[in-house]
Amino acid sequence: MPSVLIETRQEYSSDIEEGMMEAVHSALRENFKILPHDRNVRLISHKPHRFQYPSGKEKPECYTHISIDCFAGRSLEAKRNLYKAIVKNLEPFGIPNDHVKIMLREITAENWGIRGGQAACDVELGYQIEV
Repeated sequence: MPSVLIETRQEYSSDIEEGMMEAVHSALRENFKILPHDRNVRLISHKPHRFQYPSGKEKPECYTHISIDCFAGRSLEAKRNLYKAIVKNLEPFGIPNDHVKIMLREITAENWGIRGGQAACDVELGYQIEV
């Protein structure tokens, strides 16, 4: 049940934006073993002057920041594989691998309100968190 925010320094076509969101969601399905319908992905395109980036980037317009809020409990291996998969999945959109920053924030299940106001720790999620 991760919540994802993708932030870019340029606008893309609707097809590319949808493809980028699917690229990140696909990496989450593969590496965090979430269910296909478990989708909460947003994309915001900033005007370049409102989104500063680390200097020395070859294609600064392609710098992309991805924030992922998720339940705590995934292994370090799963996280490493997720980061690699996201970068690989975004390459077809012309985003160099060193232009992607991923911030993963783990939140305990009792701190998520889902499915009609229930604490996530009280709900059967349908998948394992400890992967």
